[in-house]
Amino acid sequence: METEAMKSLAAAIAIGVGAIGPGLGIGMLASKAMESIGRNPEATSKIQTAMILAIAFTEAIAIYALVVALIIKFV
Repeated sequence: METEAMKSLAAAIAIGVGAIGPGLGIGMLASKAMESIGRNPEATSKIQTAMILAIAFTEAIAIYALVVALIIKFV
């Protein structure tokens, strides 16, 4: 295979695998937060703040995977 084709394939695999974990993590975070709010509606603001912070950290992992994919593709 040609070098460019291998780079494109490696970049696709890097972002594909790197996005699976954060996607599952964000889904579980939102699910558990909704369950918690349903059980204790008075704690909504505390739960929502912690959930948004956790989602931001989880999304950072996907951004790292994107950066790695771009480095593979263009360097």
